[in-house]
Amino acid sequence: MPEGMLTTPDDPGAFYLPVTTTNGLRYVIVVLGPENSLMTIYKRQAWRSLLYTLAVLLVTTCLTAILVWRFTRPIKFLSIGARRVAAGDFAFRVPTSGRHDEMGELAELFNEMTIKLGHTRELEAKLYNAEKAVVVSRLASAIAHEIRNPLNYINLTLDHLRVTFAPTDPEKQEKFNSLTKQLKLEVARINSRITEFLNYSRPAKLDPKPIDLYEAATDAMRIFEVQAAESNIDARVVRQGEVPPVIADAEVLRSALINLIINGFQAMDGSGGKLSVALSSVDDGHRTRIEVTDSGRGIAPGDISKVFEPYYSTKETGTGLGLAIVKKAVEDHDGTISVKSKVGEGTTFTITLPTAPADVV
Repeated sequence: MPEGMLTTPDDPGAFYLPVTTTNGLRYVIVVLGPENSLMTIYKRQAWRSLLYTLAVLLVTTCLTAILVWRFTRPIKFLSIGARRVAAGDFAFRVPTSGRHDEMGELAELFNEMTIKLGHTRELEAKLYNAEKAVVVSRLASAIAHEIRNPLNYINLTLDHLRVTFAPTDPEKQEKFNSLTKQLKLEVARINSRITEFLNYSRPAKLDPKPIDLYEAATDAMRIFEVQAAESNIDARVVRQGEVPPVIADAEVLRSALINLIINGFQAMDGSGGKLSVALSSVDDGHRTRIEVTDSGRGIAPGDISKVFEPYYSTKETGTGLGLAIVKKAVEDHDGTISVKSKVGEGTTFTITLPTAPADVV
């Protein structure tokens, strides 16, 4: 029997507690019932202490995890941002989550740095394009002068040959006329390429006036009525609601629309399909949208970002200046142009232009 226990395991539990007083040693006897009940109390208290300890550990662990997450998450975003910016993505912004501590200030400074780097890159690109345009313009003028003079002489000589030296034999005359006509067409083609080159390289000289877009688009589409009928292409101009006039150079805008329509016809390879020029008003009437959509072969995803680059073309006979000229014409009018395409389904070029003020119309 353990010391201090006055009962057997099956008897009521009686325990004595020695107490020392001024009168000597005294004992206090406490009867708690059967020993099993006492052990149950001990176990319950032990489990309760263990649960309290586990709860404290759990709360401490959660608080530690929250604190670690709160301080490491901004560092992770900064790391991701640094990699994105290094790759040239200056549109990325590190989320600050409204923090006002050192980490929040660091994230704001990083975003400010990214914005400034983006502006610097844009200025560098504009400076590079301006320098390139000056060089190309001078080169274009020199080339045009050196090439067009002999081309004009060739053209005049062909006309002289057709009038003066045409054979009398009908069969030979037909062959002679066919060859000289083909030569004149090739001369005209070279002249048109030179004109494209000059139009892209020279600074724009615009004569802006209020333009009715529906009339301009209809006039551009009218040129292709015969070709559309022969190729079984449903070509139309669609006006979606009220379309306010824009301030633009009529000839430059018409040329840009013709270029896009030609591009759409070529994309369908004369095999039939649909081509539309849809006009609508956006941005509460402050801008007008032009969507030129074809159901042609589409543009490969890898070529989408390059279609407006000068001298880039997926066509064997293309110069790569058509869409570059369109983009330049749109930007000269303070407009924007974008393209969406899916291979096998078609392409949509979207132009937005500022509308004319009410007091100008």
